[in-house]
Amino acid sequence: MSQINVPVSLLDLAQVGPGETVREALAHSLALAEFADGTVAAARSDDSGSGGSGPGAAATGGYRRLWYAEHHNMSAIASAAPAVLVARMGAATRRIRLGAGGVMLPNHSPLAIAEQYGTLAELYPDRIDLGLGRAPGGDRATFAALRRDPADAEKFPHDVVELQGYLRGTPQQSGVVATPGAGTDVPLYILGSSLFGAQLAAYLGLPYAFASHFAPAALEQAVALYRSEFRPAQTLDGGVTEPYVIAATTVIAHDDAELVARQLHESRRQRAKLLFARDLTMSDEQADALLAGPAGRQVDEMLRYAATGTPDEVRTALNAFAEHAQADELMLASLAPDRDVWFGTVEALAPRS
Repeated sequence: MSQINVPVSLLDLAQVGPGETVREALAHSLALAEFADGTVAAARSDDSGSGGSGPGAAATGGYRRLWYAEHHNMSAIASAAPAVLVARMGAATRRIRLGAGGVMLPNHSPLAIAEQYGTLAELYPDRIDLGLGRAPGGDRATFAALRRDPADAEKFPHDVVELQGYLRGTPQQSGVVATPGAGTDVPLYILGSSLFGAQLAAYLGLPYAFASHFAPAALEQAVALYRSEFRPAQTLDGGVTEPYVIAATTVIAHDDAELVARQLHESRRQRAKLLFARDLTMSDEQADALLAGPAGRQVDEMLRYAATGTPDEVRTALNAFAEHAQADELMLASLAPDRDVWFGTVEALAPRS
């Protein structure tokens, strides 16, 4: 059996499938977290949170980390509050790293995020990550409902630095201290799908996670820019001494080729419904009509790096993708709408010690 050559992590989109309730979807997420935690080998004896082959690596073997992404006003995604999900999954697990992939910082004050993830870091020491994105994670109406302004995204670099200061416990001009938060040094990751995030991560000396699971167009250029312009963080608190790239992609793994093909098509249908109608109740026939036109080409572009097939075929594809993306770590999102195939994919691809 082939192995994946780089550390592997999971992105749980907390999707609410057709006919599922939010409660049922979150129960699946809990089961996923418990399984992923079970794949992690015993933690390093020093429990320092600094071993292994990448940022925040406290254990060897199994899935490295499990992240949740902030999305709003989407009936098929139940991860609007990633900090709450991390808190619940932290209580149900013992070893796997947990975090946001990511928090859409323009939706929040840096102080509030420092307090939330500082609290999580105190509850689950050496296990919490904080990925930060610049997009609002929803539409304009949602941005307004959150009492935010689109211009807030322009303050993203400043807000990242302010957040970093709160987590380090650096004195602020305001005199405000994040409690909990100060001194926790929660590891920060810059998320992105464009050159902007790559430049910021390089400038701040932070790890960079590229959203190639839905926006792959700039992958090669962004990673090359990040690696060429990277400068080590002035301090090691939350930073790294060498560039570190996480590349995300979607996967379906099963021994039945026809089942994989059906699941991939059904996944394309669901994306078409969500992207172009924001409604999973659209008929399959209407979704197929969308996929037959320009919408289908857009969906297929989003899935450019999707790895599907038997488990060995998927692992081979993931190794090729990691090399192509110059990735130090892969972040996998199980793509199958069928829950048995969704969970079975995660089981089949679990790294072995």
